[in-house]
Amino acid sequence: MATKLYVGNLSYKTTEDSLRTMFAEFGEVTSSTVITDRDSGRSKGFGFVEMATEQAATAAITALNGKMVDEREIRVDKAKPQVDRDRQQNRGGPRRW
Repeated sequence: MATKLYVGNLSYKTTEDSLRTMFAEFGEVTSSTVITDRDSGRSKGFGFVEMATEQAATAAITALNGKMVDEREIRVDKAKPQVDRDRQQNRGGPRRW
């Protein structure tokens, strides 16, 4: 089963291809994404990498968390489950006008 990793504190120069190459050293990468601003297209400084196996993901976390990449110390950890935007906006109960 694939494991999704969060990669934070990325340089604005880091691309999806360079992210894929960096993580491929530890196992099969099924996807890599750098999150960009919708309007400007500029990187938001974080992304996600999906590794094919749990073992590859663990090896990548151990080796890459805290490593200097493009003059930035990156953070690598297991990604948290994505929160449904509708549910996130409705936290705290009903709105009172």
